[in-house]
Amino acid sequence: MITPMPIIIDTDPGQDDALTYFLALASPEIELLGVTTVAGNVSLAQTTRNAIVALDVVGRADVPVCSGADRPLLRPLIDAAHVHGRTGFEGAVLPPPSRKPSSEHAVDFIIRTVMEREAGTVTLCAIGPMTNIALAITKEPALRSRLKQIVAMIGAFSEVGNITPSAEFNSYVDPHAAALVFEAGVPIVMAPLDITHQLHTSVARLHRLETLPNKTSQIVVDWLRFEKRFEAKKYGTDGGPLHDPNTVLWLLRPDLYRGRKVNVRIETGSELTMGASVIDWWGITDLPKNALVLREVDADAVYEVLTERLARLP
Repeated sequence: MITPMPIIIDTDPGQDDALTYFLALASPEIELLGVTTVAGNVSLAQTTRNAIVALDVVGRADVPVCSGADRPLLRPLIDAAHVHGRTGFEGAVLPPPSRKPSSEHAVDFIIRTVMEREAGTVTLCAIGPMTNIALAITKEPALRSRLKQIVAMIGAFSEVGNITPSAEFNSYVDPHAAALVFEAGVPIVMAPLDITHQLHTSVARLHRLETLPNKTSQIVVDWLRFEKRFEAKKYGTDGGPLHDPNTVLWLLRPDLYRGRKVNVRIETGSELTMGASVIDWWGITDLPKNALVLREVDADAVYEVLTERLARLP
């Protein structure tokens, strides 16, 4: 009998964020305790609305949605509406949300949920700026020892940046939050652009998803076709990288990923390289190894998992 892994997804949806929830909800190995929203790809009001709409698609009004930070810790918000569209969910026309978010703030939900559960059991999947997580760790330092791990789509090594020449979007939007989280002592699994750029959303891969006979898969295809137009033009390809779902995919099939435990720091002092991931891949420093950084992935096998899980949904 499967004992599901309890997770919280901290998110700024964004089309590929919603696919991350779908994978979790299609997997008996995972128990999705709740979704916490943060400003990032679009505004907080819009990311919160989108999270509820996405859960409505798969009929999961039972999953709590809690709204969190509406801006980074110290910097003005920079969004990614140029990629995801004005609402963050462009590409598919969906009904309005069926409910309002929980009255509980995202930071308080994270703290309460982790503290109520047995220590070392709850995983945080971080697929947006890390503002909520940094605030939660600051407000309740016991989270440092009670969290099992943080699995994050953040940063880059050899692929460098996608919002600036040196920084990945999630780390750039709130670098001070990311720096705090990486220094908190919580075990971190980092899925950087090096992984996501190997998981190309090609025409052939999306066509296969489109042939699945369920509504959810068609919505995912419509979303990804819209979102990846920007990246296809940017990179000169027939699709774009698959980002946020790598967090849940790693939980489901860590054997499909390869990496190394190293020290990671986030740049906060230079405007030129703000939010850059400083990854000590070769152990040049004596700094503690605070993150498992993923660098290789079996892309075809990952898409097999993604396709099989999506097929389970309505």
